[in-house]
Amino acid sequence: QVQLVESGGGLVQPGGSLRLSCAASGNIFSIDIMGWYRQAPGKERELVAHVTNSGRKNYADSVKGRFTISRDNAKNTVYLQMNSLKPEDTADYYCSASTFSADDYWGQGTQVTVSS
Repeated sequence: QVQLVESGGGLVQPGGSLRLSCAASGNIFSIDIMGWYRQAPGKERELVAHVTNSGRKNYADSVKGRFTISRDNAKNTVYLQMNSLKPEDTADYYCSASTFSADDYWGQGTQVTVSS
């Protein structure tokens, strides 16, 4: 089992920045990929970015050049630095972890609101 706890959401003005954090605990050595998804009201959950255990990163086109995912394996934590935020980035953001045996785990979600 893997437990994920997110932090760092909130209200920010357009053009502002936020950093989300997700701390993993439990069977952390089983984790391959860690990432962030988001779900806006009335929309399906979508991938924002993920990073593999080897450090390979993937981003949604909508966030490329604005968001940066990073992973600190010593702290079992993944971060999402979000810059140049837009109102369309408003969503609940969920941390995810996928294990080498293809089990998926989710955090409880953190709300990000971009509004003036």
